[in-house]
Amino acid sequence: MAAGERLICASCDLLEKGPGIRFEIQRYGQEMPAFLVRSGGKPRAYLNQCSHVPVELDWQAGEFFDSSGLYLICAVHGALFAPETGHCVSGRCNGKGLIPLKVEERAEGIFLIEQD
Repeated sequence: MAAGERLICASCDLLEKGPGIRFEIQRYGQEMPAFLVRSGGKPRAYLNQCSHVPVELDWQAGEFFDSSGLYLICAVHGALFAPETGHCVSGRCNGKGLIPLKVEERAEGIFLIEQD
């Protein structure tokens, strides 16, 4: 499989447990929403889709963390996800989690590693 990469943002633009960065990816021949947050000092990226109902998580553009700043939250029904793994810790997700995307931080940028 050939891999490509794409710059999502500068490292300084992604604050620990701050607003996320929304972006689009190509998957299954269509554009899909995705997002990037920083948690535990590392960038984490996921498809912007709840594992319970396929809706976007953020209640306002880029707002993915709950009020405590500990979990990612689905704005539609309140499911909580661990930001480090995407695992559902509370809600109607039946053990399903968010779909992770591979990212790397280097040269003061955060890059999406795309798989063909």
